[in-house]
Amino acid sequence: MAITKKTDIPSLLYRLFKAYVRFVHDRIYYSRTYSLQTEHIPADGTPLLIVSNHQNCLNDPLGILFAFHDRKPYFITRADVFAYHPLIRKFLHAIGLLPAFRIDYEGEAALEKNEATFRASERELANGRTVVMYPESGHQDKHWLGTFSFGYTKLAFEAAELDDFRTEILILPACNHYSDYFHLQEQMLVKFGTPISIRPYYELYRTRPRTAQREVNAVVRRQIEGLMLDIRDLENYPAIDFLRNTWGRNYALSHGYDADKLPDRLLSDRAFVSALQQAQTADAEAVRSVYEDALALRDGIRKMKISDDLFDRPPSRGAILARTGLCLLLLPAWIFSLWPNALNLVIPALILRRMTDKMFYGTFLLAISVLFTIPVLYALTFALAWMYVNLWVALAYLATLPFLALFAWHYWMFSVRTLRAWRYRARMKTDALRMLQALRTDIHHRLDRLLKNKS
Repeated sequence: MAITKKTDIPSLLYRLFKAYVRFVHDRIYYSRTYSLQTEHIPADGTPLLIVSNHQNCLNDPLGILFAFHDRKPYFITRADVFAYHPLIRKFLHAIGLLPAFRIDYEGEAALEKNEATFRASERELANGRTVVMYPESGHQDKHWLGTFSFGYTKLAFEAAELDDFRTEILILPACNHYSDYFHLQEQMLVKFGTPISIRPYYELYRTRPRTAQREVNAVVRRQIEGLMLDIRDLENYPAIDFLRNTWGRNYALSHGYDADKLPDRLLSDRAFVSALQQAQTADAEAVRSVYEDALALRDGIRKMKISDDLFDRPPSRGAILARTGLCLLLLPAWIFSLWPNALNLVIPALILRRMTDKMFYGTFLLAISVLFTIPVLYALTFALAWMYVNLWVALAYLATLPFLALFAWHYWMFSVRTLRAWRYRARMKTDALRMLQALRTDIHHRLDRLLKNKS
């Protein structure tokens, strides 16, 4: 069959909806988002299969979606996310998500439903569309790369086969990365690798399809590993993750990275984890001891309900009093900002309180906010202000609601940090805090010795 390449011009309604979701995603949900190496994305109309790690449910495809301005990628993702409320299902379809059924989750009988999804995706891909897949077949709850299924390589080769292998199919590796999975106003990034043509594997695929898929998969996986933070030592993951989020900031600064910018932190954390792996190879017992003490330090900090950064910058009584005074001064403004913004958090939390997979929380918080709480509550607020005041005040109030939402969140976090500072100050002369301080200092000294010349 002849394949006609074509671009995909989204409808005006889709573009307006995408702009609205992007605003909530980029300005309210996250403090900063990054789309890196977008120059590697081939021109629209190129048959392109994007393959990425899967870290954070719906947030992953949204990161890739917003890296594109004028095209509508199609995402093949796990089918169970479509099993929730019909409104959520319509939202997922609207942003281009298609369900993929898995034998381990939906059962063998459900696999027949994949036929329609994959055949349609192959045709779209061969016609020059952009398709996105997550070969881990499920999201991870840690920064590591799981096992790949070969569904994406099968789809790519079968798309090429539709045109008797005359069409060149490109696979573009990508990664998603987050400063935090669960809190608002964190940072996220999507980073693209370099396109991989599967044309050189066409002849091999004709005779040994599985071998061709394995070889392509190895190349793709190697690129994704080189883009993301891949902590393979899952046994010691909690200790490594704690260290990179605490002492890792010092490591970043000492190696010339900006610890407050996620792209720099990704590079720094990759170097830090690699240095830890090398140190473990050289002296496994010493590194194991550091990990054990790191977990003891983490547990002690949690028990005291303080934060690690307070050890580096112990708060003075005057500074804490000034912070407390500011909290009291701004308290009326914070109370004013809670309507209706607090409900944007409370309503999804009530809906999601029985959810067993914590990685879905951010996904559905964002989805429920975008589809229900923000439009409904903001419209209600506008209507009430118009009814009881006037149209111009209502319009002005509506325009300020997103900024009030940001103020409400940052005020809350500022208050939490102030309370932690009070707790730290109250315990400064206790033996328990002094022991934690000594343990922390000792861990840092040992890390300095272990990682010297390992970066």
